[in-house]
Amino acid sequence: MKIYTKTGDGGDTSLFGGQRVPKDAVRIEAYGTVDELNSVLGMVLADGPDGEIRPVLVQIQHKLFGLGADLATPRSVTRKNVRRIEPRDSLALERAIDTFDTLLKPLHSFILPGGSHVAARLHFARTVCRRAERVVVRLSRNEDIGEGITMYLNRLSDLLFVLARYANQCAEISEIRWKS
Repeated sequence: MKIYTKTGDGGDTSLFGGQRVPKDAVRIEAYGTVDELNSVLGMVLADGPDGEIRPVLVQIQHKLFGLGADLATPRSVTRKNVRRIEPRDSLALERAIDTFDTLLKPLHSFILPGGSHVAARLHFARTVCRRAERVVVRLSRNEDIGEGITMYLNRLSDLLFVLARYANQCAEISEIRWKS
């Protein structure tokens, strides 16, 4: 299989199902931003996060790949190999948030992103996740994408915040509180 197809040289691309769309379409931006988020999580994993964080991030990477496929497949197209993201997919994220949050000191103020390399990259991943969520919301105003994708990205950004705090705690690096 060749990596290049030359079919996108004119500025358009194919969705799953064969429909051709411009490369700057909101749908393409949505799954492209999810792909970017997945790459940032790959950078976090390359930093060698705490053993408890690693399996959570790998599982999320797999889910994000599927989420991208969901976004690349309009709801009008039925493909058996594309699993749709459902609201129940957020439950695993909620359980992880609850688990890691119980290991942290309560937060009483805003904190600045940063700290250890892992925590700083997790904060970066959180901001990319929020951007992906914004693009997906924009897409959902004009196209049916189901209920699960926006919910998943919303929960994921919360989990990435908690994981960043946990990474700093594991590295014994104090969080910097925001001063207004």
